Amino acid sequence: MAANEARQAGVAALAREIEEFMAAGGWDQPPQLFALVPTAALLDEQPELAGQLDRANPLTPVAQEALPEGDLAEALGRIAWPDLVIGCALAQEIIVLPPGSESELPDVAEADADSLRRAAADHPQRTEARLVAAVLRDGEGACVMRLRGAGTDETIDEIVESPDLAPNLVEALKATLLP
Repeated sequence: MAANEARQAGVAALAREIEEFMAAGGWDQPPQLFALVPTAALLDEQPELAGQLDRANPLTPVAQEALPEGDLAEALGRIAWPDLVIGCALAQEIIVLPPGSESELPDVAEADADSLRRAAADHPQRTEARLVAAVLRDGEGACVMRLRGAGTDETIDEIVESPDLAPNLVEALKATLLP
């Protein structure tokens, strides 16, 4: 596996790990930001974590304090990471609508973000989902989405993985890592 493919697989594995961590807490959680830190450096700074972390994993996600209420893009725009952090990830719950349903929503040019969110949340064909986007300083990114009860049985969630699920969020997270 080429170095680029290995980094992509590594960041995808971190996105899955974060999604599984969030899934263990159930639904209806606020957005959660994570710093992606080299495990060895974390253990050097906090040796008491040795029993909890696997040194074989190159990176460890570290949950951050709660994000402020309000606009997520604005909150991300104020984030700056120390050099030790080589990536970050965000987990957030979203509403997914089926293709073609945009025509049933208010006109984007005339509606504010809250109106659009309410319309999406009230849509009869909506699906609740949890999206995790993870990025590294070198540009690698990955996304994982858990669609709530979207499997063949409504009690089973469906997992979708693609680095292209949330390009705007990936770019916003990359911007937090710029010097």
